[in-house]
Amino acid sequence: MVNDSSPSAVRQRAGRRPVATWVFDLDNTLYPARCNLFAQIDQRMGEYISRTLGIEFQAARILQKRYYSEHGTTLNGLMLHHGIEPASYLDYVHDIDLTPVEPSPELDRALARLPGRKLVYTNGSLGHATRVLERLGVGHHFEAVHDIVAAEYRPKHDAAAHAHFVARHGVEPRAAAMFDDIPANLRPAADLGMTTIWVRHDRVDGAPDTAHVDHVTDDLIACLEDWPVAE
Repeated sequence: MVNDSSPSAVRQRAGRRPVATWVFDLDNTLYPARCNLFAQIDQRMGEYISRTLGIEFQAARILQKRYYSEHGTTLNGLMLHHGIEPASYLDYVHDIDLTPVEPSPELDRALARLPGRKLVYTNGSLGHATRVLERLGVGHHFEAVHDIVAAEYRPKHDAAAHAHFVARHGVEPRAAAMFDDIPANLRPAADLGMTTIWVRHDRVDGAPDTAHVDHVTDDLIACLEDWPVAE
């Protein structure tokens, strides 16, 4: 476990193995958490539930959080209990303003130096991921986006979802590294044998379990620039 909470580009508990496949979460990982896109998504989730179920917004917010807690995603709860059509929900909640995300030539260069395949694995939608990657200016680096639809609506912390991901994309876990801002999402990756990197920020509540985390970074770009690669 990494216990040091001081700012650092990289802290690690293990050596860094050679990586053939780089797997990145999208939101609050490839762009900084300070962009706070989730505040917009969160608001629109409440609006969608209120409008679709015909309930007050505050009641919709309570239901939204309950379904997230009980089913791993709010969408799963809505599908199970209300027969919500997922495409309309995903389109609505991801129809947000992306101007807080600035183009990042630094991230573009950092990704360019990494050998091997690069994939995005997100609980969001393909459309949202595509727009964010275009906004950052890094979409050309990624072979594929594995979104919530590709995951058959299973949340990322589900072990079966990770097994499906590696099978679908032919990922060899022992030669893969996964970056995510939520430590719980890294546990199934670690169980499969991936190198795990927590992209830490101050929007994670409480003291998360990081026993399965190999590396911790406050700065994704610095971490990628520092990662040893074959010349």
